[in-house]
Amino acid sequence: MKLAKRPKRHHALLAAPLAALAGLPAWAAQAATTTGTTGTYTAATGGTGGPMPNQMTLQPAATQIASEIYSLHNWMMIVCLVIFVAVFGVMFYSIFKHRKSVGHKAATFHESTAVEIAWTVVPFLIVIGMALPATRTVVGMKDTSNADITIKATGMQWKWGYDYLKGEGEGISFISNLNTPRTQIGMPGSPATEKRGENYLIEVDNEVVVPVNKKIRIVTTANDVIHAWMIPAFGVKQDAIPGFVRDTWFKSEHTGTFRGNCAELCGKEHAFMPIVVKVVTADEYTAWVTTKKAEMAKLADDPNKTWTIDELKTKGEKVYAANCAVCHQPTGKGVPGSFAPLDGSPVVNGDKAAQIHVLLNGQKSGKYQAEMPAWKQLSDTDIAAVITYTRNNWSNKPEQNIVQPAEIVAARK
Repeated sequence: MKLAKRPKRHHALLAAPLAALAGLPAWAAQAATTTGTTGTYTAATGGTGGPMPNQMTLQPAATQIASEIYSLHNWMMIVCLVIFVAVFGVMFYSIFKHRKSVGHKAATFHESTAVEIAWTVVPFLIVIGMALPATRTVVGMKDTSNADITIKATGMQWKWGYDYLKGEGEGISFISNLNTPRTQIGMPGSPATEKRGENYLIEVDNEVVVPVNKKIRIVTTANDVIHAWMIPAFGVKQDAIPGFVRDTWFKSEHTGTFRGNCAELCGKEHAFMPIVVKVVTADEYTAWVTTKKAEMAKLADDPNKTWTIDELKTKGEKVYAANCAVCHQPTGKGVPGSFAPLDGSPVVNGDKAAQIHVLLNGQKSGKYQAEMPAWKQLSDTDIAAVITYTRNNWSNKPEQNIVQPAEIVAARK
């Protein structure tokens, strides 16, 4: 059986005296300046950066947080096992040795002060011995100060949006979608037509890229329902709640690819919103930032440009496939009772201002279980293109069949 190997590192947490547990862990307070050994995480995880076949333990730790969680888990399991063996051992021994069939009679005695004190003090000491190191780690996990880079992760049905808010890469923004093709997944009532790939359901089209040995603060929120941003190898799991902001952090000691998933049941496509973080060297990260900003500048089309309907339809088809097809379906038929159809929709075939309003502000009609979220994070050109695409596709034939980016700019005001 092939098991995941845990990278070796020193665990000061369990070796430290309890008296030293009052303050923050040094690795939390000094994370912004401390540098560790850069290793290769790929070998420890079979090259996938995620769970391995037949893996029976936690994923190999790539951060000090995850390492301490791993140690705490093992420590707690040992303590619980010792208590289990001791308690049930004594109980079964007493039952067997003092059974009635060998002549023993039940004793009659009252309480013992020594026993009362023992079974109060001993469990108390055990609980304190377990709680103090756990509390120290939890406090350290919540210390998001002195971050080198701050990234906002926005959960939405069913993808993640990322905005680099502070540090190198500030201003970068993108949407991260599941990259596993539908031919490997299948559709409701239709089986898959292709063999599953190695990273089935844990691969994305846009990875989060961060530098190694840097403290990365993740600010989480959501624009529809509760999601959760989780990377097991980092020891990170933080809920993303609509209308609220939560944060967490990690500092990877290894380069490589790390995979996780949304860890809250957020709807029918819950299994289809993975999280992939790529940790690179400082030089590689700087090069990625330069390339990414150049791509964003290229995609930042002039909103005053007048597009042809064919240009908008071509671009809109791609935007629709990446952001809309999962709910409204590639056929535009929607999902009965859950998601509205766009094919034949009175909104799509009516005044274009109404459809623009829905995309910018969202809509809760009450006719369908799922709420249409706002899509303000898309560019003006993307919104104009996808509206134009839906108005000129399937059976739709509205009089107002084209929307220009300038109209979206005006509607945002």
